[in-house]
Amino acid sequence: MNTLKKVAVLLPAIEVDMGGFPVKQPMPTQNVDQVDPFLLLHHARTKYSDSRPAKTQGIGPHPHRGFSPVTFIIDGEVHHRDSRGNDQIAKAGEVQWMHAGAGIVHSERPSEKITSASKYQEIIQVWINSPAEKKMIEPTYQYLPEDRFPIHLSEDQKIKNKIVAGTYQGKKGPASTQSEVLILWGESMPEGSQTYTLPENDSLMLYLIKGTMRIQGYGQIEKEHLIVFETSGDQLSISFQDQSQFLLFCGTPIDEEVTHYGPFVMNTQTEVLEAMRDYQMGKMGILIEE
Repeated sequence: MNTLKKVAVLLPAIEVDMGGFPVKQPMPTQNVDQVDPFLLLHHARTKYSDSRPAKTQGIGPHPHRGFSPVTFIIDGEVHHRDSRGNDQIAKAGEVQWMHAGAGIVHSERPSEKITSASKYQEIIQVWINSPAEKKMIEPTYQYLPEDRFPIHLSEDQKIKNKIVAGTYQGKKGPASTQSEVLILWGESMPEGSQTYTLPENDSLMLYLIKGTMRIQGYGQIEKEHLIVFETSGDQLSISFQDQSQFLLFCGTPIDEEVTHYGPFVMNTQTEVLEAMRDYQMGKMGILIEE
């Protein structure tokens, strides 16, 4: 018998300063450190200027190890460069999926097109943990354009779900992942509703990017909130009053010790110290932005 997933906690996106770059962060918080395997969610909307080059704006070169930073472009364009030679611009509706593995240096800039027109860039970035056995494998970068996502439509045809990763209703998303995750990127027309059937015992969370939604058995949710659900139950019923956009994240917990410091997510403090040393020694590569 199907049972509804219950809301465990509702987390508002609070503005934080990431080294001079303001972002809204619903997770982690003091009370919710992670929703295994999901470690962090950032929502940033930034206006760029035509007064200086694009490669001096945005987020400059920085390292990562041990997890996947995944970027969903809501508006504008993101120019990704990394120490493995990847150099690529993703547009609204597209995804940049990087697995940092043993170590990589990358930058996240606006495109010249965005800066020359003094336009906005809006992104969601989610950090997905990797199991210990995958933390030190070779880094990879995946560009996922709009036309690669299989689409699942709600019964009323009002909610379009792009399957980014994992399999839903027999359709498999294009992302190659290091752990078992299902990610749906949904857009709803006004008065859209849908019931999702999801794995019991997996972690589940939903971030409402735009609009207003109602969760059956709970009530109304405003935009820029992260809803974390209890693991029991296998169904989620949601509806939308107006034009809305959301991300649904479902994942099998890795259930390993997590130790992190800044851009490194490992299993032990020693491994974090090794990551810092390796970065300083140039073992994660060097990024020179042309």
